[in-house]
Amino acid sequence: MDSHTQKRFTEAGTDIEEVKRQNANSGPTYNEIKEILAKTGGFGTAIYSDTSVNEARKKNQ
Repeated sequence: MDSHTQKRFTEAGTDIEEVKRQNANSGPTYNEIKEILAKTGGFGTAIYSDTSVNEARKKNQ
């Protein structure tokens, strides 16, 4: 096998570039979904939120 073929396929014969292409077209990642939930509401997502806790407390008083 030449160098190009070895880099393109895994030992099991999977086409690495095809997997990358499919992954790029598969939609948002798990972490992207967590970020979206944090910004739009969700349970237990506070660590991903960009909301200032102190500002929110001031507004709610």
